[in-house]
Amino acid sequence: MKKTLKNICSLSLAVSMLAGLTACTSNENDLKTTTTPTEAPAETTTTSQAESSRQVAEWSDTAIIYEVNVRQYSNEGTFAAFEGELERLKEMGVNTLWFMPIYSISEENRKGTLGSYYAIQDYKSVNSEFGTMEDFTALVDKAHDMGFKVILDWVANHTGWDHTWITEHPEYYMKDEEGNIISPIGQDWDDVAQLDFNNTEMKAAMIDAMKYWITEADIDGFRCDYAQGVPVEFWNEAREELNKLKDIYMLAEEGSQSNSYLISAFDSNYAFQTYDSLLGIAKGSEDAKDLEYKISAKLPEGSFVMNFIENHDKNSYDGSLEERFGANAIPALTALIFTLKGAPLIYSGQEEGITQTLAFFDKDPIRFENYTYAPLITKLCEIKLSDPVFNNRTGAPVEYIKCSNKNILMFKRANEETQITVIINMSDEKQTLEFDEGTISGDILINGYGAEYIPEDVTSTDITSGHVLEPWEYYVIKSN
Repeated sequence: MKKTLKNICSLSLAVSMLAGLTACTSNENDLKTTTTPTEAPAETTTTSQAESSRQVAEWSDTAIIYEVNVRQYSNEGTFAAFEGELERLKEMGVNTLWFMPIYSISEENRKGTLGSYYAIQDYKSVNSEFGTMEDFTALVDKAHDMGFKVILDWVANHTGWDHTWITEHPEYYMKDEEGNIISPIGQDWDDVAQLDFNNTEMKAAMIDAMKYWITEADIDGFRCDYAQGVPVEFWNEAREELNKLKDIYMLAEEGSQSNSYLISAFDSNYAFQTYDSLLGIAKGSEDAKDLEYKISAKLPEGSFVMNFIENHDKNSYDGSLEERFGANAIPALTALIFTLKGAPLIYSGQEEGITQTLAFFDKDPIRFENYTYAPLITKLCEIKLSDPVFNNRTGAPVEYIKCSNKNILMFKRANEETQITVIINMSDEKQTLEFDEGTISGDILINGYGAEYIPEDVTSTDITSGHVLEPWEYYVIKSN
């Protein structure tokens, strides 16, 4: 949804994690198993609440998600125009397309000239601004033929004010003491009406609408907007019914660590805490050790986060990537979201390096010109898909490497055959590595610093304590 929601989510959904973290010291040698109350724990999964009971879409283990903003993707802003971009995106390496809501948009209480994607007039019709249902199914068919998976943004919490349910089924909505249908409480969402999840018939109609897109368009899953605003019991029921049609992937716009949404309903949620820590580092209020603490989340077995530095809300309401993080940090942070455990997200135009903050309710096409970050993203997609150690769900956990420089993030991910070491200078100044690992040897899969990424052939390296990193320099090293 919109900016207000994200600010609330980032604050209210964050919960305390386990032990606090302090800077690591250089006289500790066991990097694999030593965990003290003052260290960030290795990333783990847990079944303390319940074993995951979902049918899992196996393809999601290697999903690299690309968020599609159809309206702003081209001057035409249509399904047909976007279809012409599939080959480029395939070559870049993304394999999962998340379409922001494609449904018809309410006219009543509309914001701007075109309205919010999230003020839905009809769950079973497409926005004529984008084309027809036939255009969309043709796009999905072509995407499937090329090896993409397709997920749709789903808005279950509310509808627009001229949805047919408003007049035909007013009992589907929450009302005030005078019997008037209300907008979601505590938000600035006056363009939408709050649904009542105590109404059994409404829930059945909602699930039926979700089924429609699987049976009629063969989509592969849903990203669910404001998921935590809807009772988890509804999502559990929806997932069970949807899986009768197809093994799907479900992503929750939800970032708490309560885990209840990730047991039966959803495969993934947002790594909001990681994002907030990265933003804090860019602003100078946090460092790499704070980030280690935020990354070390416990999730139910079989679940994973979606890592991101950009999405539609952050871009439209908080500023461009460059405004939020600084141009020099973008390549390093992009490398990070691809090498942490979980699925990386790339937003429309992120490969361009756009400095636009795209309008949310009006036409504002992305200005694709240089594709500045496309080579970097292409290389990171290649790395991500090159070894099971990087898999989203079944990949190796993150194990932090102790170093005494609080501005350097060091971690490894290892399975029986491969060890990946990631080293990132999380600052805009040169930093010296100080660690007791000995020598980190292997092939450099990617290395760079500054705003520009220059592709290089794979070379071997030996990195020891005392090595100096350039501002925002990053290494991904593979050892066998």
